[in-house]
Amino acid sequence: MNSIYDSRILNLVIFFPLLVAGVIALLPKGEKGQIRALTFAGMIGSLLTTVWAWLRFDSKSPVEFQLEYRLEWLSDVGVSYHVGVDGLGIALVLLTGVLGPLVVLSSWTFVDERVKDFHIALLVLQTATFGAFCAIDSLLFFMFFEAVLIPMYLLIGVWGSEERQKAAVKFFLYTMVGSVLMLLALFAVYFLAAPAGSRSFDYSTMYNGMLSASRELAAYLKANPSGDGAGLTPTALALFKYGPWLFLAFALAFAIKVPMFPLHTWLPDAHVQAPVAGSMMLAGVMLKLGTYGFWRFAIPLFPVQARQYQTFFAVLAVIGIVYGALMCLAQRDIKKLIAYSSVSHLGYCMLGIFAFTVEGATGSAYQMLNHGVSTGALFLLFGFMYERRHARLMSDYGGLAKVVPVYTAFFLIVTFSSIAVPGTNGFVGEFLVLLGTIKSNLPLGFGVIAATAVVLGAAYMLWMVQKVFFGQITHQENHALKDLSGRELAAAIPFLVMIVVMGLRPQPFLDVLNPASERFVARANYAAGGNDDSRVRVGVRELPKALAQVAPQQAVPQPLQPNRPELVRPSRPMIIKPAQPQLLPANP
Repeated sequence: MNSIYDSRILNLVIFFPLLVAGVIALLPKGEKGQIRALTFAGMIGSLLTTVWAWLRFDSKSPVEFQLEYRLEWLSDVGVSYHVGVDGLGIALVLLTGVLGPLVVLSSWTFVDERVKDFHIALLVLQTATFGAFCAIDSLLFFMFFEAVLIPMYLLIGVWGSEERQKAAVKFFLYTMVGSVLMLLALFAVYFLAAPAGSRSFDYSTMYNGMLSASRELAAYLKANPSGDGAGLTPTALALFKYGPWLFLAFALAFAIKVPMFPLHTWLPDAHVQAPVAGSMMLAGVMLKLGTYGFWRFAIPLFPVQARQYQTFFAVLAVIGIVYGALMCLAQRDIKKLIAYSSVSHLGYCMLGIFAFTVEGATGSAYQMLNHGVSTGALFLLFGFMYERRHARLMSDYGGLAKVVPVYTAFFLIVTFSSIAVPGTNGFVGEFLVLLGTIKSNLPLGFGVIAATAVVLGAAYMLWMVQKVFFGQITHQENHALKDLSGRELAAAIPFLVMIVVMGLRPQPFLDVLNPASERFVARANYAAGGNDDSRVRVGVRELPKALAQVAPQQAVPQPLQPNRPELVRPSRPMIIKPAQPQLLPANP
């Protein structure tokens, strides 16, 4: 049972890094050692708060959003500070917390200019990311979602490489265009989901308000494929006319953030120009805001339109998988190769989401975590070498295994994770995504192509390893390279532990992610017509008997419960029941 402390855990998680940033702002700029040490201590403290939240999260509870806290903010227009986490949210919060201290260690000696500003930017970025993953109020989510841009823009534009300003501006403009469209669509949903006087930006109000209209629209389109919307209720008629545009507005904002092909062009430039810490945070957690946005907002609010565009987005995901791998094979710049590998890996996440199967959704969620670990580790390790040689091309290296054997061993293990070797974390996520895709209503070729692309992933990673670590030492400077230091080992070892633990013991993580996957798929299928709900019952673990015993078309997700104004009480249970959903009144 949640205690008064549980209801405030997420407040501590979100704002503790910002509190540390405020303390650092009071320190003199010249105290670089104190600033680094205090930031590292603050990130360790932040990690402890996320571990506390993870331990207090009950994966067996029927309550969807746990550790909830709500405070009225602009009550006249239905805006509140409302935070809470489900299985996916708490997993991404934990990932963000784990990466924090490792990011600080990675840049301990690399950043020596404007050290105070750099570490404040890292801490503010941490707070904004936590807030986005915890926000239940949709406008609060948007505010945190946008707040992430500012510190990341500074990390790239101030502490990046030669063309950092161009890369930072490109990154900012791309993401801002999508965000403006999403904000307009968010206002439209605000007016559609509830009548005047009961409107709210709270996720439960929006979801409940759109659920019956989506179900009505799905039934109408099934009976009248070429109908003009006559006879629909006002909300369903509005979805009939404007739903595709609203869905695409949300989808565009999140697709840019993922990024999906062909909206990915900002990512290679941003990664190449960003400092190591910026690349780790960008790949580790910031890109997950895109996949999380599809999962939390775009698809649940517009399930009919998501079904209509399912094949389109699945095609883009498969193209991204193959295109990213082929671009990696064409690279000579190591950092750009790692950047394009993100396009390929996150294509698997998007394919799993749009498979609309529990296996695919769970695999997608697990792959989000895997990508943060594996790609974050790749950027970390290459950053150590770049700090020694200040060279990014493969031709600048060669034969490093003879000079830095410990570094080579670490890089090989991370490479095996990236190419999804069985026993590593990467294998579990990709396997579930492929299984879910093959079991979905998507053409079988989608799963076959995605599975074949795994070979391309192995090809470009092993080719890079061969060029960098084996063969003859062709540059005299490489003879004098030093192996990993104690600080670097302290930053790298946690990544290896996560790779092995998540590969050999994935079940504790799957137990947390799976209920969220079941709800995601059940809602999408039910609200879009319910004809394919039989696949919802095929999960990584057995569903509750109440769901397993009903017919596929009866597997009905209960609407989200509007949250009561009490600040410390947990939300009412959110489970799947074999009964038609009863829409609840909007928040007072």
